[in-house]
Amino acid sequence: MPPDVQTIRQVGQQIRENVGRVLVGKSDVIELMLVAMLCEGHVLIEDIPGVGKTLLAKSLARSLGCSFRRIQFTPDLLPSDIIGVSIYHQGRGEFEFKPGPIFSQIVLADEINRAGPRTQSALLEEM
Repeated sequence: MPPDVQTIRQVGQQIRENVGRVLVGKSDVIELMLVAMLCEGHVLIEDIPGVGKTLLAKSLARSLGCSFRRIQFTPDLLPSDIIGVSIYHQGRGEFEFKPGPIFSQIVLADEINRAGPRTQSALLEEM
């Protein structure tokens, strides 16, 4: 086996063990999330409340050393709440962009169906 593949396998095993210490009994979900991350994909987890979806995402982010943000979608959430805003500074005479939570490496979007169509479109466009 080439050294690169062996290194990836070892790191993947360490991540599975780290997340598995926090979230017991979800090894198949952990495995699928790692596969999605290696493929630069996205993951949709549907489950009943209280089974550890947020804990799984946080644990994975911490194990990988990634930034993590959770977005709670509500009917009054605006696209700028996700993407960020440009703020004008009079003293400098320029705009400064304040990035929203979508600029994190791992983002948990909770209850997407509750948001309006424009807000959902902003999320999907960034994906």
